[in-house]
Amino acid sequence: MSISQDILDEQIQKEVPSAARLAVAALFFVQGAVFANWVTRIPAIQEKLELSNSDLGCVLLGMALGAVVTMPATGWLLTRFDSRVITTMAVLGYCMVLPLLALAPNVPLLGTSLVLFGAFNGATDVSINAQGIDVEQRYGRPIMSSFHGMFSIGGMICAASSGVLASLGVYPIPHLLGAGILLGIVVILASNWLLSAGIETDSDEEPLFALPTGSLLGLGVVAFCGLLGEGAMADWSAIYLQGTLNTGPGLAAAGYAVFSVTMAVGRFLGDWLTQRLGSVWMLRLGGIVASTGLGLSLLIPQPVTAIIGFACVGIGLASIVPIVFSAAGLLPGIAPGIALAAVTTTGYFGFLCGPPLIGFAADLVTLRGALSIIVILSVTVALLANTVLRVTPGENS
Repeated sequence: MSISQDILDEQIQKEVPSAARLAVAALFFVQGAVFANWVTRIPAIQEKLELSNSDLGCVLLGMALGAVVTMPATGWLLTRFDSRVITTMAVLGYCMVLPLLALAPNVPLLGTSLVLFGAFNGATDVSINAQGIDVEQRYGRPIMSSFHGMFSIGGMICAASSGVLASLGVYPIPHLLGAGILLGIVVILASNWLLSAGIETDSDEEPLFALPTGSLLGLGVVAFCGLLGEGAMADWSAIYLQGTLNTGPGLAAAGYAVFSVTMAVGRFLGDWLTQRLGSVWMLRLGGIVASTGLGLSLLIPQPVTAIIGFACVGIGLASIVPIVFSAAGLLPGIAPGIALAAVTTTGYFGFLCGPPLIGFAADLVTLRGALSIIVILSVTVALLANTVLRVTPGENS
C-alpha cells in the first residue's frame, strides 16, 4: 500500500469516528430527554388516574416486562444485522411511544403503553451502547462516560423544561406529543452518521442470550445496584418532594433536574478521572458518596436536604454504568453485543424493577423509608468494586 493511501485511510478513520461520536452522543441525549419528559409528568398522570404508590408500582412493572424481552433480542440482532438500522428503529420507536403514556385513559392502557415504552427503551439502551463501544474501540481511549453524560444532559434540560411546563399548567398530552415529535426529528438527522458495521464478532453461532456467570455476573450485579438508584431517582424523586415533603410541582421536577446535572458533571469528568484513579476506585468512591449523601438527607427530611441528597446520588452513580458497560465489551470469548445485552438486562432489572419495588416498600414503611434501599445498594457497589479487576487486569486496587 502506498504512503498516500495510508494517509488517506488514516484521515477517513479520523473523520468517521468523529461524526459517529457526535451521532451517538445525540442519541444518548435523546434517550435521556425522552425519559425525563416521562418521569417529570408521573405525578400528574398518577393524580389523573387516581393511583396509589403501590398501584403506580404495579403499572411501572410494564416497563420492566418490555425491556426484559427486547434487551437480549437486540444484542443478538446486532450480531446479525445492520447496527445503524436497528439503532435508528429502536430510538425512533422510543420517541413515538412517549405520547401514548399521556393519552392512556385508564390503568390497563397505561400498563400496555409502558410495556411498549420499556421495550423500545431496552432496545435503545443496548443498541446505542453497542454503537458507543464500537466508537470507543476505534478511538482507542475511554469515551463511554461522555456518552452517558449526554444522557444526563438530556435528562437535565428536559426535566427543567418539563418543570416549567408543569408549573404553567400545560397538560401532559400536548407536552409529551410535542416532545416525541421534536426528539424523533433529532434521531432521523443523527442516524445518517451512525456506524453500520456494529461490533465485530469472531463467532458465527452466537446465542440469543448469555446467562450471566463469573465476571459477567459480577458486572451485572454492580450495574443492577447502580441502575436501581438511577431508576428510583427518576420515578420517585418528584413524588417524594411533592407528596412527602409537600413542595410544588416546579420544585418537585427540580429534584430530578439537579440529580441529572450532577450526574452529567460526573460523567463528563468520568473518563478523565477513570484514567487517573482507575475503575475500582471510581466505583468505590461513587458508592460512598451516593450512600452517604442520600442517607443523611433521609435523616433530615427537608426539601433542601433532599435535593442535596439527590445531587450526591447523581455524582456518586455517574461513572458506574459507563465503567461496567465498557468492561462488558472487553470480556474475552463472547461477542461484545451479547455480553453487553446480558449485563444491561441484569442491570436494568434494577432500573426498571427497582421503582416498583420502591413503590411497594413505600406502602409498607413510607416512601422515605423505602428510599433507604438505594443507600444499601450504593454501599454494595463500593464493596463489589473489585469485580472490574477481572476484566481490566493491571489496575491497582
